[in-house]
Amino acid sequence: MFCYQCEEAAKGCGCTVKGVCGKDESTATLQDCLIYTIKGLSLRNIEARKSGVADEKAGNLIAEALFAALTNVNFDNERLYSLITKAVEMRDSLPAVECEHDTCTWKPANIEAAVKKGSENGVLATENEDVRSLRELLIYGLKGVGAYYYHVVALGSEDKEVTDFMEDALASTTADLSTDEMVGWVLKCGEIGVKVLEDLDRANTTAYGNPEITVVSTSAGKNPGILITGHDLKDLEQLLIQTGNSGVDVYTHGEMLPAHAYPGLKKYKNLVGNYGGSWPHQKKEFESFNGPVLVTTNCLVPPAQSYIDRVYTTGPTGFSGVKHIPESDNGSKDFSAVIEHAKRCSPPQDISVKGEGYTDELITGCAHHAVLSIADAVIDAVKQGRIKRFVVMAGCDGRQKEREYYTEFAKALPQDAVILTAGCAKYRYNNLDLGDIGGIPRVIDAGQCNDCYSLVVIAKALADAFGTDLNGLPVSYNIAWYEQKAVLVLLALLHLGVKDITLGPRLPAFVSPGVLGVLIDNFGIRKNTTVEEDMKIMVP
Repeated sequence: MFCYQCEEAAKGCGCTVKGVCGKDESTATLQDCLIYTIKGLSLRNIEARKSGVADEKAGNLIAEALFAALTNVNFDNERLYSLITKAVEMRDSLPAVECEHDTCTWKPANIEAAVKKGSENGVLATENEDVRSLRELLIYGLKGVGAYYYHVVALGSEDKEVTDFMEDALASTTADLSTDEMVGWVLKCGEIGVKVLEDLDRANTTAYGNPEITVVSTSAGKNPGILITGHDLKDLEQLLIQTGNSGVDVYTHGEMLPAHAYPGLKKYKNLVGNYGGSWPHQKKEFESFNGPVLVTTNCLVPPAQSYIDRVYTTGPTGFSGVKHIPESDNGSKDFSAVIEHAKRCSPPQDISVKGEGYTDELITGCAHHAVLSIADAVIDAVKQGRIKRFVVMAGCDGRQKEREYYTEFAKALPQDAVILTAGCAKYRYNNLDLGDIGGIPRVIDAGQCNDCYSLVVIAKALADAFGTDLNGLPVSYNIAWYEQKAVLVLLALLHLGVKDITLGPRLPAFVSPGVLGVLIDNFGIRKNTTVEEDMKIMVP
């Protein structure tokens, strides 16, 4: 195997024996085979489009496949193989066309054959380092598109421009293109990234209303509970409805925290609080929770044997030996087994952080609608000098000790600086008691990584108010990345023309020196260094 798609790539180069994420060689190669297979489906469906006979559901399957190949999502080989066979069946159901590429004709005899095909057509199959880098940068951006689009479809919306792009972009990675053409595809992925994030924002707010600035408790109650983690709001809604008067409380974890801000979800009285922090702490927090855990999407850490029997997966997520909750044909899911399991468990152990300098209540729901409703106060605070700098500290959390940098950076910010955040990176500092500026929270949490679009809307509104572009605002970017959705968000920012982004804690291993030079020359991307040195640059 060779995998370097996430920030934790072994030795900063790539995982070759077993993924730091926990996936083994067979899982990694099946994921490579899955990507290989949907390239063939894309090539065939593009030809079918020309004759008006394309399979309009191909894009949805491609999105699910891309999501399943994201870091920390699906570790279940049987389910990965099932996606491969579904893609092959859909591909072969399309009208026959002249297509010499092997992705259009290859068929797996069994799971072993799929593993072999993946090992032959993984990352290193492209020999030229810069070509490989640009192709993989596009593929990882597409995994972000697929993940976000999966949620759009779950809420009943579709966007043909997005699905057509996924097919066209996947097909482009099978062609011998010039460097300029490949760079064009990568930047186009950023443009589609903005669009799919807007689609998801619209789908979420249509279904559950505009998020409201909300205070969320992190203390544990006395009832047995279910912990729900991931990103899927529809799964949470169904769980809340089904728990009803069962006497079982529901707690969010990780990226589910922002769900508390949606009127359509916060109305449920059994949604009682947020438990724990970000995904790297699952083994400790799932253990102490005592009750069942429902994992709806990424990020799943391979469960410890001490609590693996309490873990349930659903949606694109999977792990061999873990119980999976399927979706029915009408989109509903039956969580009764999870609920009955919870009734047999002890209440959660309280792990909330208390003490001087910390708060056991978190503020979320500062999405664009909520922030723009107080835009006059924000603009006035800037004009009066009470707010002198906004720092975008969005993105992902991770396991390494070096990520303490983000906590220390937040602590070191001057009192007239405001943090704009989205994603699980916020767990590095959102329990710090950083206060407010005239009632404006110093940590403005727009929500999940899915909600980075809100930060774009807020920044554009500020730019319009001050008659400048995004780069003319008193805004700095200190982005933490881990996986491929963060890659897409970065590409979206580049498409919008944002420059001088600080990225960390390490630069992507899949960006070759040649491609990195292009990003530095055109966009001023830099790696973070120390709190002291970066503060001089980002908060002048």
